[in-house]
Amino acid sequence: MEKVVSIPKELSKEGDLVVIPRVQYEEFLHWKKSIKTYKPSAAEKKALKEARRDFAQGKYLRLEGLKR
Repeated sequence: MEKVVSIPKELSKEGDLVVIPRVQYEEFLHWKKSIKTYKPSAAEKKALKEARRDFAQGKYLRLEGLKR
């Protein structure tokens, strides 16, 4: 018995569409939940912002200069 599946164009407009069995999808969700993400502290965010500003202004050392 042949089954026909219609996929609305709205779903495929975003990009690639992947179809996988439900069991594999549930395993993926379980795996995804087990991954811990890094959340920087307020001080780390501030330091990164300052570092980006300094880099944009050319205030940085190249490895050569650091070795000297």
